[in-house]
Amino acid sequence: MWRRCLWALLPLLGPWFRPVHGVFQKLYCSLSDSCECDFKPDLRGLEWDLYRNVFGQHLAQDAVSQEVSAFIRTKSPERPLVLSLHGGSGTGKTLVSSMLVSHLYGSGVNSPHVHRFIPTLHFPRKERVHQYRVALKDWVQGNLTACARSVFLFDEMENMPPGLIDVLEPFLGPSHVVYSTNYRKAIYVFISTVGERVISTVTLDAWNSGRDRDEIRLNELQEAISQEAFNSTHGGLSRSRILSQSLVTVFVPFLPLTRVHVERCVQAQLCQRGQCERSDVVQAVGGAMSYSPKLGHYFSSTGCKAIPAKINLYL
Repeated sequence: MWRRCLWALLPLLGPWFRPVHGVFQKLYCSLSDSCECDFKPDLRGLEWDLYRNVFGQHLAQDAVSQEVSAFIRTKSPERPLVLSLHGGSGTGKTLVSSMLVSHLYGSGVNSPHVHRFIPTLHFPRKERVHQYRVALKDWVQGNLTACARSVFLFDEMENMPPGLIDVLEPFLGPSHVVYSTNYRKAIYVFISTVGERVISTVTLDAWNSGRDRDEIRLNELQEAISQEAFNSTHGGLSRSRILSQSLVTVFVPFLPLTRVHVERCVQAQLCQRGQCERSDVVQAVGGAMSYSPKLGHYFSSTGCKAIPAKINLYL
């Protein structure tokens, strides 16, 4: 109650409102765990981080930067932001999701308003889907009531029991307001390897036709990824109403990485260790990675995922 009274007094201070507002805000946030205090979106920082530290993913860089910026800048969004990240292992999906929350909340991934779910940890038994649905709905609704700006990350969607994620359907529509809480300000991120096949096919076709991968456009993959996820025989998005009701804002493809991208990952990791000059290690690790398809060896089979361990072998 005292918090509401504190904020209610501020507009009455007239011309002194702005300077006093800053003082009261600091006082309020020092005494409160309100998500509005920790919610500090740095959209320029997010864009810079994506373009500087994510390699070979022009579609993901553009889509995430543009969608998040437009959503945050909209005072009253019509519906929540739902990003579905798809691609092979080691292509940057988890990295991008971590960057996103790091540039939205002051305490980043450690914010109490950022919720990450891993199916093998949180929903390991398929026969308990009903219990998981009840628990997940209660968790999401409770946390949205506490913080309308909550972020929910669902990793490894390919391992989630089918039917579970559909419990979120009521929260993802354009008109969901419960107990005076606007649930349309939340962000949901699904992360999945489902769709990897179609993404790789489009990328390989571009390569074989002499087309630059940067010429691949987002609209070439949206429907294909949606259909592959929906028709999959496994995973959380299989036959999901979230897809059939078109509740995903954008499907974000992560393209397979070439040796050039892998070596950029190696260089970045070496620089983090203070050894930027080790071009010998860059070449050695790049050559030691496995590539596919068998005819051509264009793309890294594991993206940049195994790079830290490989670097240790050559240092």
